[in-house]
Amino acid sequence: MGRVFEKRKHTMFARFDRMSKAFTKYGKEIAIAVKAGGPDPDSNAKLRVVISNAKSANMPKDRIEAAIKRSAGKDSSNYEEVNYEAMCMKGVGLFIETATDNPTRTVANIRMHLNRGGGELGKSGSLDYAFVRKSIFVIKTDNLNTEELEFELIDAGLEEIEIEENEMVITCPFEKFGNMYKTLEEKGIVIVSAELQRIPTSVVATLSEEEKLQVESLIERLEEDEDVQNVYNNLV
Repeated sequence: MGRVFEKRKHTMFARFDRMSKAFTKYGKEIAIAVKAGGPDPDSNAKLRVVISNAKSANMPKDRIEAAIKRSAGKDSSNYEEVNYEAMCMKGVGLFIETATDNPTRTVANIRMHLNRGGGELGKSGSLDYAFVRKSIFVIKTDNLNTEELEFELIDAGLEEIEIEENEMVITCPFEKFGNMYKTLEEKGIVIVSAELQRIPTSVVATLSEEEKLQVESLIERLEEDEDVQNVYNNLV
């Protein structure tokens, strides 16, 4: 019974840590969106996107509203988005997106994680060939004619559609993000999430199981860093 309880407790704390990390991430994204376009989501499309994503991650409404209010205040933190590119063993690339109010601290922490995990910080642009930025939308398909919708979204930049149960994953070019979001909004479609993701152009599949575990451990440590928002990799 004791072991079962400890396992459940560990699972509970792990879930809490993931939620806490997600809420912190969206809190920073809210701050950046508010600074860029103001605290009113009706006139700030970027803020509407972040709020939608935060809700899909089960971030409570009062925490979202508190984050918006705090971000609009004079004493709010000034976060900036800073990206880092790194290489690991056998050509595995890591694209690390951060939101920080102290870039000096952030780059020092990134270097520390990489040094301990067998990675090396690269120059900006060194992974331009390895990833392509795409707009990824997840929408609800309840009461929708998906075949008709697919045809209608072509003009908005649709590249690919994948249907999973009652949800649809829509992929379009990076530069079509705003156009696609506006089109879905105008059609009254429920947007579960809307994100800009970095998709690997090719993958590395030559690592041993031990090497793969080492890279995965490094990625996990980076993702746990308070300043890191996303870590993309081309490990298969």
